[in-house]
Amino acid sequence: MARSFIQRLAVALTLAGTAFAGTRPIGPADIARVQMVADPQVDPAGAWVVYAVTTTDVEADKQVSHLWMTRWDGSRAVQLTNRKGESETSPRFSPDGKFLAFISSRGNAHDDDQLWLMDRDGGEGAPLPGIAGSVSDIAWSPDAKTLALIVVDPDPDEKANAAAEAVTPSPAKPGAISPQSETQPVKGTLTRSDGTEPKDGDKRPKPIVIDRFQFKQDIDGYLRTRRQRLWLYDVATRTAHRATTGEYNEQLPAWSPDGRQIAFTSHRDADPDRDYDSNLYVVGRDRVPAEPRVLTTFRGADNAGEWSSYPAWSPDGRRIAYLQGGPVELFSYGVHTLAVVSASGGASVVLTPALDRNVSNPIWSADGKTIRFLVEDDETVRLAQVDAAGGTVRSVADGFRVFSAPAKGRGDSLAVLLSTPSAPGEIYAVDCSGALRQLSHHNDAWLKEVAVAPVSRTTLTSKDGTQVHGFLITPPDARVGPRPTVLFNHGGPQAQFDAGFELTWQILAGDGFAVVSVNPRGSTGRGEAYARALFGDWGGPAVPDALAGVDDAVARGIADPHRLYVGGWSYGGMLTNYLIASDTRFRAAVSGASIGNALAGYGTDQYIRDYEAELGTPWANMDKWLKVSYPFFHNDRITTPTLFMAGDKDFNVPLLNSEQMYQALKSRRVDTELVIYPGEFHGLKRPSFLEDRMRRWLSWYDGHGATARH
Repeated sequence: MARSFIQRLAVALTLAGTAFAGTRPIGPADIARVQMVADPQVDPAGAWVVYAVTTTDVEADKQVSHLWMTRWDGSRAVQLTNRKGESETSPRFSPDGKFLAFISSRGNAHDDDQLWLMDRDGGEGAPLPGIAGSVSDIAWSPDAKTLALIVVDPDPDEKANAAAEAVTPSPAKPGAISPQSETQPVKGTLTRSDGTEPKDGDKRPKPIVIDRFQFKQDIDGYLRTRRQRLWLYDVATRTAHRATTGEYNEQLPAWSPDGRQIAFTSHRDADPDRDYDSNLYVVGRDRVPAEPRVLTTFRGADNAGEWSSYPAWSPDGRRIAYLQGGPVELFSYGVHTLAVVSASGGASVVLTPALDRNVSNPIWSADGKTIRFLVEDDETVRLAQVDAAGGTVRSVADGFRVFSAPAKGRGDSLAVLLSTPSAPGEIYAVDCSGALRQLSHHNDAWLKEVAVAPVSRTTLTSKDGTQVHGFLITPPDARVGPRPTVLFNHGGPQAQFDAGFELTWQILAGDGFAVVSVNPRGSTGRGEAYARALFGDWGGPAVPDALAGVDDAVARGIADPHRLYVGGWSYGGMLTNYLIASDTRFRAAVSGASIGNALAGYGTDQYIRDYEAELGTPWANMDKWLKVSYPFFHNDRITTPTLFMAGDKDFNVPLLNSEQMYQALKSRRVDTELVIYPGEFHGLKRPSFLEDRMRRWLSWYDGHGATARH
């Protein structure tokens, strides 16, 4: 017999733990109160865990990240860095336990991230010389003498725009990573736009010349010949050397146990912009730079960089575990599997062929007999393991929660980041049996102040009979009866709402709304067929799936059918556009960083490979493009008052897409507004803008009938 909603809600409250614990609801100002914990790393002795904590500096209107350590037994926590206004990330213990390396841009004139080293016996960290460009990743060699670095080439325009720099650059130090200068100082009688003449030594930017297939990327801007490359840094001599040859991007370095080789991910086709064929490579430590040796030949994305999942060497150094991509034609709709390849080359062996779930972050057991890894599984992320020869996948630690960022500890213990619906992520220790122990407590004080809204799971039936899973969040008060309700959509679409802490849910619920969030087709976590159902049909099955969540909340008596609202960011905003162009039940909508006309995206955003793989070219497949562009070309169906929001520097889903939808509704005199956040990319970063976005979101709903909830 099916459990009642009250019974399911009671289960959700038990899982939530701290729901109703505080005295006030969560609001937009709490965005600046939540501390984000990340990147745990265990020291060689297994006695300490270092990690990064991001907080908000309200006065400076920026987020800052500092490094902390906690004892493995949780008895003591120590803040390692605290320079005001500066950030540090990516802490890495040296294998001899003497040093802590990290990345920081503090004190750098060009805001490049630099490599820093801190003596664990005490004292301030110091930047290491001899590196030009921005360091994005670091990995210690087993003998603690060398660091493998991923370094982004210097930006030539930074020098062109820095008038204070010397006219003649100083010669590079021996062994330094040196930029290829593309600019020269401009002298003479040229005049500026204001009529004044430039002073001697002024520099001007050169035109941006592009010849790449994919030429745009959010945050990075226009893509030219800059690459992120693998370098080796000698700690004793303070010099750096290229590890590889060729003009390719390289990511995710991992040292072999004997310290003689580095495995990494690279896409080394003749024209790597045109597909996702990344592969696993190895290069020797000596006699560099050298042409790396390829280990995998699968035509899809092997160990794709966006998963941030490092290749993992077996303890004996003979095999490497990694992620093999899904079917080539499905790119990110496909399921990533766990695979193993010999370090000397040969055929790969997939260890999870029947799992039909995305996996990541493999870690070998100390005896080399099993591999632990993360599994994205139906609204959760669990820790699992499989024998190194393959076989049955077994859960190590699971439940209604989300594990991430596992780091190897002593023996077979792990440090992980763990988040639940009622608490932001914190560091936990996981022993060999899977038992958990919380180590960090950065959000405990805040959680005691606030009333966390309860989160329950829902199972729905879509219009065509497909089973859809989602979440229902109710306000943290004792009121009964139908509520104004927001259908909040996730981005991606190849992602999922999961059992981690979702601050947007809590802010909406804190303002009195019930929240419905569905994982419609196209979402991950339910297998490849479920995700690929959205392929080439971006609104198609997702619209009835999302509406099934609203219908369910109304049928339960939770949602007021006369006060329904909808919103989302990125694909969540796109789905919002599809919904309001398909259904008129919503009183107001918020569409963030979205697109309604896919034709406007072609050649203006970063997804050219995805577009042509999924839809083909517009001139040869116009019917497919028009099918996914109906929110714009059939905007005459939209009557819902809609607020559009976007950052003006977004190359992911550029501002022009929101401008088009806003203009179309404005032309038809539909109630609409456009909010532009200057200097912001696809994901907003400025704390005042993050708070402003939520306040405007709530105000838009309030102005369209939601205020009756009070």
